[in-house]
Amino acid sequence: MSHVGKNIRKLRTVKKLSQAAFAELFGLARPSVGAYEEGRSEPKMETLIQIAQYFGLSVDLLLTKELTVNELYHFDIFKEPALAPTPENSVAAESRQAPTPLVYRNRALEYIVHHHDPAFLEALPWLDLPHQLIGPTRAFEVSGADMLLHRQGLRHQDLVLCCRVDLSQPRLQTGRVYVFVTQSKILIRRLAARLPDGKILKLRADNPDYGSQDLELTQALEIWEVKGVFTTHLRPPALLDERVAALESRLDALLERGGASE
Repeated sequence: MSHVGKNIRKLRTVKKLSQAAFAELFGLARPSVGAYEEGRSEPKMETLIQIAQYFGLSVDLLLTKELTVNELYHFDIFKEPALAPTPENSVAAESRQAPTPLVYRNRALEYIVHHHDPAFLEALPWLDLPHQLIGPTRAFEVSGADMLLHRQGLRHQDLVLCCRVDLSQPRLQTGRVYVFVTQSKILIRRLAARLPDGKILKLRADNPDYGSQDLELTQALEIWEVKGVFTTHLRPPALLDERVAALESRLDALLERGGASE
């Protein structure tokens, strides 16, 4: 017996969304949401996947377990200020971001073991930062200088803010930076290429002192796309900036001399 209808109703309760606002999020007709909740019909698999991804749940959970409101709060569902449930304020509801679990580098192995445990995630530190990212987010502390080149890039102890990649249909783009959670480590790398079979990823560090490597998609427990970085480092100018600044100084000096000779 499917529990998806009851779970949709509870998700709406937690997010304080009307049926119309919920329908708008996923491109549905409002009566369809009512039919789901009353058990008269069920969403298509594509819609189920969209709902699961948006709320940080699994399709299996949506279908096979009647979730309590308390259980939902242990996932990526959080309490929000009450709003009158109208389609007009559904955009405002979407614009509020939930806090982001933070994984410090000294808790990497612990995260690998318990990344799927809601109680563990709830106990992690949280970041409440402004962003426009949709769906579950994570922040990871950078360890080492693998992604640092010419004083540019990710520094040791920087925090990267990430969006989750759906492992069932991973949409990965060459050149972008991702966090790969494997059974042995958490790896931050740039995607250099994806082999034709789609199952092998070629990864590289921005720092050439670190070699490139191959990763099988099946080895990834989670993949997170890096969307931003938060740092306490005051970054020095890039080499090009330094050269431009030096040229500008010399030009100013020449102009001053020319003016003085007149």
